Amino acid sequence: MTNQETQTEQPGMEKTPVEETGTENAAKAANAEAAQGSAQTEAVSSSDTSAQEQNATGLEAQLAETRDQLLRKAAEFENFRKRMNQEKQNAIEYANQSLLLDIITVIDDFERAIQSGENSLQSGSADYASLLEGIKMIEKRLSNQLEAKWGLKRFNSAGEIFDPNMHEAVMMEKSPDVSEATVQEDLMKGYMLKERVIRAAKVKVLMPEA
Repeated sequence: MTNQETQTEQPGMEKTPVEETGTENAAKAANAEAAQGSAQTEAVSSSDTSAQEQNATGLEAQLAETRDQLLRKAAEFENFRKRMNQEKQNAIEYANQSLLLDIITVIDDFERAIQSGENSLQSGSADYASLLEGIKMIEKRLSNQLEAKWGLKRFNSAGEIFDPNMHEAVMMEKSPDVSEATVQEDLMKGYMLKERVIRAAKVKVLMPEA
């Protein structure tokens, strides 16, 4: 057979069984690799989903814990606010407790003076001089106590130049003896709490003649 005849027969030659087997094996191998890759992709995807679920669960737990902490803090703050309000209210209601205790002792002195006067009347030996002296002592004790402990001071105005910040004129009279308005008499004493006038003195004022 010539070379021309051999070349003519080659394109029409059928594949041998060995060639077919090799092709099938290659296809199977490709399919196996594809299946393996798909399985790996699914495994990775499943792993990612599981990780995301775990992260979500962890975040929910953290959120719940944070919410509980905030609720506890809010409750603690509310209790603190109520306690502060109660203490403030108590401070306001009982602010004058010490002052009232001092006044109570003076009331006790008045009760003893009254009892002493009643006993004297019943026995027919009323000693008004002693009663008056006892009342004066009580008044002096109260005034000194209020000034020393509380800064409450009574001031005298007679002979002072009239000051509208300290005096309230309830009576006025012209006089040739003064060149400007002058307090002649205290009708009701004035009081100062430390450096502030808390009650002006009610006074009679002498006015200069025109």
